[in-house]
Amino acid sequence: MEVLIIAVIAGVGFITAYHTYGKWLGSKIFRLSAKTVCPSCRLKDGIDYVPTSKSVVFGHHFTSIAGTGPIVGPAIAIMWGWVPALLWVIFGSIFIGAVHDFGALVVSLRNNGQTVGEIAGRVMNRRVRLLFLFVLFLALTVVLAIFGLVIAAVFKQYPSAIFPCMIQIPLAVAVGIYLHRNGTSLLLPSLAVLGIMYLTVIFGNVGVLGQINMAMAAWSIWQWVVLLLAYSYVASVLPVWTLLQPRDFINSLQLLSALGLIVVGLAVAAFFGGAPLEDGVRPSLEIAAPMVKWHPEGAPMIFPFLFITIACGAISGFHCMVSSGTSSKQVQNEEDARFIGYGSMLTEAFLAILVILACVAGLGLGISGESGDILTGSAAWESRYVSWGAAGSLGAKVGAFVDGAGNFLKALGIPAATATALMGVFVASFAATTLDTACRLQRYVVQELAGILSSIPALKPLKIFENRHAATCIAVLTAMSMAAVPPTGSEWTFANAGKGGLILWPLFGATNQLLAGLSFMVISFYLWRRKKPVWFIILPMVFMLIMPLWAMLHQLFVSPGWVGTGDWVLVTIGLLTIALEVWMIIEGVLMFPRARGVLEENALDQLSETVPASPPS
Repeated sequence: MEVLIIAVIAGVGFITAYHTYGKWLGSKIFRLSAKTVCPSCRLKDGIDYVPTSKSVVFGHHFTSIAGTGPIVGPAIAIMWGWVPALLWVIFGSIFIGAVHDFGALVVSLRNNGQTVGEIAGRVMNRRVRLLFLFVLFLALTVVLAIFGLVIAAVFKQYPSAIFPCMIQIPLAVAVGIYLHRNGTSLLLPSLAVLGIMYLTVIFGNVGVLGQINMAMAAWSIWQWVVLLLAYSYVASVLPVWTLLQPRDFINSLQLLSALGLIVVGLAVAAFFGGAPLEDGVRPSLEIAAPMVKWHPEGAPMIFPFLFITIACGAISGFHCMVSSGTSSKQVQNEEDARFIGYGSMLTEAFLAILVILACVAGLGLGISGESGDILTGSAAWESRYVSWGAAGSLGAKVGAFVDGAGNFLKALGIPAATATALMGVFVASFAATTLDTACRLQRYVVQELAGILSSIPALKPLKIFENRHAATCIAVLTAMSMAAVPPTGSEWTFANAGKGGLILWPLFGATNQLLAGLSFMVISFYLWRRKKPVWFIILPMVFMLIMPLWAMLHQLFVSPGWVGTGDWVLVTIGLLTIALEVWMIIEGVLMFPRARGVLEENALDQLSETVPASPPS
């Protein structure tokens, strides 16, 4: 019962925060107004700027920001105990993460839907703008290189998830084209596609579907990476209504329905126990992990690494790119921003809570041990979390959640194979939506960089990359080149090609969270110049600048650190990242006293009050 009480308290807390703190931010700080003309209406082009209902934008935003972050982060961070992980997710998401996402979305809405990097050049200075865009480019390149590997690994681990995820793409395109021509609601066609997906999950391991799944599961990582990046190219250049919107909306329904099943299964397990074991007894649902464990075997110290390991479930810098990249170009009513920005983050935080509960309690309902026996309770948990190294691999982290959440579904009477397939599709769908959104975001960053650099006479030929096809080619080819590099110390072969993103992956946690701190800086400057309160954002900003810097310095120089191991790729990029952060902080500190009440030159938010809206299509 304790597990259910935690889930209920967290859920009620998030709903309360949305209707109190989130409402205060929207009405008193950002002063959202339905009369404001959004970029999607003013700049409507039918490709990127498309006025869209808030439920569809919510679906896109939620599925894009979530990815596998709220799964793999909490699944490993519980090594330090479930209480620290739980507290960071709840309070971090309410007071830091949701404020960050909401703020980035609103600031972008007031600046023609531009990315936070582009806006930094206006509210701070041009040097910061260029530096920020280069940070975004590096971070998105790593995301694109690694998420192809993540999806491929999930497909290999759970072959029954392959066909349901693949069939969704042509069905989403058909739905998008149909709705664009007929102008009807997206809900009913999406529910029909969702029903087809679930049928392929249920029957995915038999007959022709089972053969297709097993054949594709045998593909190499490199084949999957190439296919997924090629798909990302197509998804990035198509109009958002063709694939991105219907696919993400369908995915949001699938993901929310899966969350609902997990919650119901958790409740059933709390009252009646898990699925009967071999002796016919239903095991009781209890927390099998320690509340706090300061020094897990092989783990780094809890401070600052808890706040780097759990990213998306509490706060993630990647979210500012989604808020200011794709979502802000689709919002048709400014008042929808709270539901999309603040609400999506809290929904993701609730997912992270369920991941924590699945790993610390769901596993205890019964898993197979190495010798084939059934382990329950603390024995089951310890078998997956014997050490940081054992729990840290992608397969172990995803597997802990899939098995734990699968046990909740099995408590409802859902067959084990179907429960595992549902959770496999759940994880792969999250990762896939992040992949194609990241490719579109990288295209925006390349276009913005090309616009800046081509203004220099010697670099004028770079203007070609303002074209969306050329910019997307750069996004895909750089990610593919990084993915093609063999792991450190290995020769290039088809067997290990596609894993190159792992070389820079150790950097991503700290860099991602650093991006959140820098995004906070841009939001605070926007408010400060308009004489609006910034006290609520300063502490989160400072916290999210200090924690990543601390973690990066520890990774570089402590026990023995990248410097001690001679991994000079990580050392070089790590030092450059630190230098960039310090440089931007100095720029901000020097400018802050002079910026109070001084509106930036050519402030774009005034346009929304003077230019009439175009009617949404």
